[in-house]
Amino acid sequence: MLHAFAVKAAPLVPVLRLLHEAGLGAEVASPGELALARAAGRPARPHRPRLPAKTPAELRQALALGIAVNADNLQELARLDALVASAPTASPLGIRVNPQVGAGSIGALSTATATSKFGVALRDEGARKTVVAAYLERPWLTRLHTHTGSQGVPLALMAEGVGEAYALAEEINRAAGRQQVDTLDIGGGLPVNFASDEETPTYAEYARLLADTVPGLLDGRYRLVTEFGRSLLAKHGLVLARVEYTKTSGGRPIALTHAGVQLATRTVYAPEAWPLRVLAYDPEGRPRTGEVTVQDVAGPACFAGDLLARGRALPSLRPGDVVAVPDTGAYCFAHHYAYNSLPRPAVHGFTVDRDGAVTFTTVRKAQTLDEIVAEAGGAHADALVR
Repeated sequence: MLHAFAVKAAPLVPVLRLLHEAGLGAEVASPGELALARAAGRPARPHRPRLPAKTPAELRQALALGIAVNADNLQELARLDALVASAPTASPLGIRVNPQVGAGSIGALSTATATSKFGVALRDEGARKTVVAAYLERPWLTRLHTHTGSQGVPLALMAEGVGEAYALAEEINRAAGRQQVDTLDIGGGLPVNFASDEETPTYAEYARLLADTVPGLLDGRYRLVTEFGRSLLAKHGLVLARVEYTKTSGGRPIALTHAGVQLATRTVYAPEAWPLRVLAYDPEGRPRTGEVTVQDVAGPACFAGDLLARGRALPSLRPGDVVAVPDTGAYCFAHHYAYNSLPRPAVHGFTVDRDGAVTFTTVRKAQTLDEIVAEAGGAHADALVR
């Protein structure tokens, strides 16, 4: 079994290096993520590009490096045909299928719906037969990949999607008269509990459900690949932001902070789907006490919707206080929203030595104003001036 980490959840080279040292592979969804994974010192084979719109150059690079590739669609499979014919490759190759088992509570993160953009839609007319034929015509196709979704998708639906992929692999192998498909990539997507420090659901629960729902999956005939991201790291991160000002508008107290849409993009634009806890501390780092008041916690961006929390019951915040936002170890450092040219914040981590001593270290430096100008074309200031 190979457990791969979805690089998109925390595209930070030191984090990827730590996970590599722990034995995890890497699931990458862009050339940039592949570059980050390679910079972290990972060997080529565990990388797995999963982006649905791979260019010929990206496919050629993956095959040259021996990286596992799952074709997203039949047109991409035709590109692989040409590349495999032109040069030998050590890359394990397969097809991603959409089992079309339905959606969870967050449509944008449900990837096994009837009209999902990902994979070959198995329940479309003739699709299943076409996929089986594609494998029989290509002995080098040895993998099958599916992913039902992530946050908001119930475990039972995830297991159903895996079961559909398993049944297809069995059908292909029966038709081939041998075990042509030897690896099943069952995706990731374990939901995260953002409401408390409790880690639910657990990987053990999911494994037990898979064993009950798809018993043949774990009998040793198939090599399994997973690609969890958010569920591995969400509870290993914390955002800290200073309260700069407090005010009242229409009777509603508002705390203005430096954390908002540039970090918690999904929370700001879809607060019902992505609520985050907010904890209040005084300037010395002690839990803020006092009367609890319903208040908004706002971010620094210049639009009214930049609210980290709306109508949240918290001890009355004051200028100089610190708000802490738990469960932000995944995606919050990947989703930087550059509106207002707000800089990317620094990311800090820590190590613990054998004696238990904790040492804090920089994982990523804060973005500088010069870097913002450079990204905005500062070197080409005269490009449009006649």
